[in-house]
Amino acid sequence: MSSHALGDTAVLTGRSLRHILRSPDTIITTAVTPIALMLLFVHVFGGAINTGSAESYVNYMLPGILLITIASGVAYTAYRLFLDLQGGIFERFQSMPIARSSVLWAHALTSLAANVVSVAIVIGVALIMGFRTGASLALWLAVAGILVLFTLALTWIAVIAGLSAKTVDGASAFSYPLIFLPFISSAFVPTASMPGPVAWFAENQPVTAIVDTLRAMFAQQPVGSGIWIALAWLVGILAVAYVFANSSYRRKIS
Repeated sequence: MSSHALGDTAVLTGRSLRHILRSPDTIITTAVTPIALMLLFVHVFGGAINTGSAESYVNYMLPGILLITIASGVAYTAYRLFLDLQGGIFERFQSMPIARSSVLWAHALTSLAANVVSVAIVIGVALIMGFRTGASLALWLAVAGILVLFTLALTWIAVIAGLSAKTVDGASAFSYPLIFLPFISSAFVPTASMPGPVAWFAENQPVTAIVDTLRAMFAQQPVGSGIWIALAWLVGILAVAYVFANSSYRRKIS
């Protein structure tokens, strides 16, 4: 990305972030559902769930809750992008000497910033609820890196949804399957406890590899080959979504 594009991206990202600051309820709303799920599963269902591990249930489920937080948050990226399209902002940008790539990257970086805040809030609540980890700074940075990759991968999927949607509801509806996916994974219960076909799907979908890797890092346990599977999923989804998002954008403004 050229210095011109970087400058344009910084300006447009600042514009998007100002919209977020004017409506902080967006971030609060994003964090409310995962926090409610933590309270429900830990204090209502947690005592009846056998994870086969000596660690507390809040420790077990937090990685999945963090992914749900991000999946909830990216829905607002599709929503804001759709509103920009309907409001004619993109047409005005085309008449200005702005790098084409900066428009989408501004939305992507805004999504990343907003989700970082939401994830921090959820982790803070988890600590109050009893989450504990002896993870080193290096492991925390590794966790942060995986969550950033996950956010960017889902954000570019959100960009595709925002560019393709016909209605406001359609722009954010794509996130529902993403929010539901962690429930059919190892996020809340071991996959071995599931029926055969469901267990096969859970063991071979990306969320399980990501959740298992994050859980191992928090517990300071070996991550094994799981981290490479998780990274392969994340990089693959990110690359494909990025290409399709930019292709959709070019079609929209042509």
